[in-house]
Amino acid sequence: MGQPTLSRQLGLIGLIATGVCSMLGASINVVPFMIQRHVPGIGPYVLPAFIFAAIPALFAALAYSSLATAMPRAGGSYIYASRGLNPYLGFVASFSQWFGLSIVIGVVAYVTIPFLRDVAFALSLPEMAHSLDTGIVRVGLALLLVWLFVWINIRGAKSYEKTIIPLMILMFLMGGIVIFAGFSFSQEDFAEVILNKESRVLDILPKPEFHLPTFLSASALLFASFIGFDSIAQAGGEAKNPTQRLPLAIGLTILLVGAYYMLFTSAVYNAIPWSFVAEEAMQKDITAPGLLGYLLPDYLTVLIVGGAAIALINDLPAMLLSVSRLMFAWAEDGIFPKKITKIHPGFHTPYVAIISSGIMSSVGIIGSHFAGDFFLGIDIMVTSMMVNFLLMCITLVCIGKANPLMAKEIKILKNSFIRNLIGILGSIVLLFFLVIHTWKDITTEVGVWYFHSTPIWLIVMAIASIIFYIKIKRMKSQGIDTRLLFKKLP
Repeated sequence: MGQPTLSRQLGLIGLIATGVCSMLGASINVVPFMIQRHVPGIGPYVLPAFIFAAIPALFAALAYSSLATAMPRAGGSYIYASRGLNPYLGFVASFSQWFGLSIVIGVVAYVTIPFLRDVAFALSLPEMAHSLDTGIVRVGLALLLVWLFVWINIRGAKSYEKTIIPLMILMFLMGGIVIFAGFSFSQEDFAEVILNKESRVLDILPKPEFHLPTFLSASALLFASFIGFDSIAQAGGEAKNPTQRLPLAIGLTILLVGAYYMLFTSAVYNAIPWSFVAEEAMQKDITAPGLLGYLLPDYLTVLIVGGAAIALINDLPAMLLSVSRLMFAWAEDGIFPKKITKIHPGFHTPYVAIISSGIMSSVGIIGSHFAGDFFLGIDIMVTSMMVNFLLMCITLVCIGKANPLMAKEIKILKNSFIRNLIGILGSIVLLFFLVIHTWKDITTEVGVWYFHSTPIWLIVMAIASIIFYIKIKRMKSQGIDTRLLFKKLP
């Protein structure tokens, strides 16, 4: 009997759910509001910054959609860059992506617990709410969430879809309450409620002067909200009819999530003055449901907090799928230990890769706790994904020369002129965003150097480079034609 292999069981809805659930969560319930702390002065310009952040994501989505039609394999971005550009660049970029996303899985699990705290407050359980803010409880529950979804991922595509699709539907339904409530109240209503409940006089301030550097910094950070479609590409080895369904799932996910982002963020800032959001963000971790809870009866607050918790939890299985398939693809090429390619005989999943990703995500939970600011993990991910998306656009330009046989397999953007134009424009925009994000990181004052994401990312890239060169040297000594290896699909 032959060795078990990955099986193509993920349908279109499962792929869309993977992308949607990777993009929504912290991206919509936390980041658009906590950004007031991380980018002071953005004030009322969060929504325009969100829209601007979508531009590089659209270029990257076109690059992914095009490359996915030619190389529908597990490992997505790694396969695209290693076959269509350069194997070294493909590995180091995807390694930093794996590191960034693995850390963010831990970050998401960690920031889920404040939502449970808000539920406890809404249910008039202050002692439970305060206990959820203690370190040992918050870290313990976050670890439990990660390893629950490690188990679900190991159980295979059917178990994964049965979990993620219903949760996605619940997330949208409960998020709809936020949108309806946000547009049903005015900022004057909120000021009156704050006066009655807390005896606070809330001044509704006029818009401050627009500050371009602050706006660009916020856009670079909000770019992280649009990266989830990458997880669809990572599932290329398990998608049904991948040549058609992968690009379709990426396109539908971008449209669906983009519209939801705009409605959700607009609704919250319509009802809650930006000045109040900024003030609260400086004092504690805040969430959209926690802000709207001032205006809503307790039962609706519980519902929207539950929806936010589901949105965050949904991030975990989708991103675990993504990072584990990267490891699987590296191991297939011989860059990582072959034991990582082990596939469960019953569930047909790369269980060793999934468990390894769970371990790395657990490190992210502990790191978030000791760093004291989960945005460090977000920053690392943003840097990693900007570099990764930049390479995807460059691959779109270079694949015709680097691997002409593979380029002929492309079904979307078949015209080389259009493909090159999109790749060049995408590269320029993404490089611009990367420079802005890096400049903000290195110029921000922090307590110690390792609270900067840029040096951490550079260290990760150095580690990846060492791993790659050691493995390639060993493969060549064994007589393996590495040039041929990276010209064909695994």
